[in-house]
Amino acid sequence: MVEQQEASEDAVMTRIGQAVMLLHGGDREEARNRFGLLWSELGADGDGLHRCTLAHYLADTQDDPGDELAWDLRALTAAEGLSGERPAEHRDSLAVQALYPSLHLNLAADYLKLQRPDAARVHLRQARDAADALEDGGPGRYSGHGAYGGYDAGVRAAIERLEERMRGM
Repeated sequence: MVEQQEASEDAVMTRIGQAVMLLHGGDREEARNRFGLLWSELGADGDGLHRCTLAHYLADTQDDPGDELAWDLRALTAAEGLSGERPAEHRDSLAVQALYPSLHLNLAADYLKLQRPDAARVHLRQARDAADALEDGGPGRYSGHGAYGGYDAGVRAAIERLEERMRGM
């Protein structure tokens, strides 16, 4: 039974990955459609990491900044639902911790698009703090090594770019 559940979860991650490839290939509409279908299939009680990941990417497919913000808030809510659990109790809690810098960075960018610089600053500070926690040997010690090294560097660079853009606002 456990093996069946793990295989099913792998299938969900595979489908998410396929839609991400469409998104990165420039087919936002098809990616949005596939993410939306998968979101409906998961439902409100679906796996938290899947919900977080889907909402995180669904935000990137939105044309309206308000819709983008709503999806990014859903991603953060799903992550917060997982991060309250001890790592031993949920296999995905370390992966979620590694997502926090990006989740908050996206929210900062959303708020900036919506001309809410104070809210943007709050989330930008949270993005920086979450990235610093990973660098300082926080959950998983992702910074600088393994599969997350490039991810960390990219998120850190994006945080710095948004900080620079917001200076003087």
